[in-house]
Amino acid sequence: MITLSQRLKKQQDQGVLNNRISVRDRLLARELQELAQVLPTNCLVNHDNVNDLSSFMLIIKPTEGFWQGGSFKFGVNVTEEYNMVPPIVKCLTRLWHPNISEGGEVCLSLLRQHSVDGLGWSPTRRLNDVLWGLLALFTDLLNFDDPLNIEAADMYRTSREEFQKKVNEYVIKYAID
Repeated sequence: MITLSQRLKKQQDQGVLNNRISVRDRLLARELQELAQVLPTNCLVNHDNVNDLSSFMLIIKPTEGFWQGGSFKFGVNVTEEYNMVPPIVKCLTRLWHPNISEGGEVCLSLLRQHSVDGLGWSPTRRLNDVLWGLLALFTDLLNFDDPLNIEAADMYRTSREEFQKKVNEYVIKYAID
């Protein structure tokens, strides 16, 4: 894991050091270190570019529930406006889920700057909250009453067996490493 001090040292050695480190970068350095310390064993954070802390992949491998056995990748992009605005999260693995569209949009209150349920993003939220929110989408935060994927929610309501079968098809086709 890159620390802020390591990153600053590297920039200084290369003569690239800007005297102003953004609030986002300071927060990211600290929050990513904290995230690494509490990361469950069924999750992984992967940076394609180790010099860019603002863009990373979060991989979740549910150990229980409908999606057990799959490996689901989420692209996380933390904009310069962080922590005033939530990170942008997109599911990169196609799956059958009431709160995640087949195109990767994620329906999770804390990822909305303004949420009608009062559980949306606030500057006190952190990347840990995003991780635990995404994990909960695979267990206890399923919302079948206000779904993003209406067809998946309807299938669950009418036939859980058919829902599980469709989930399994997607896991086998798209989410097995």
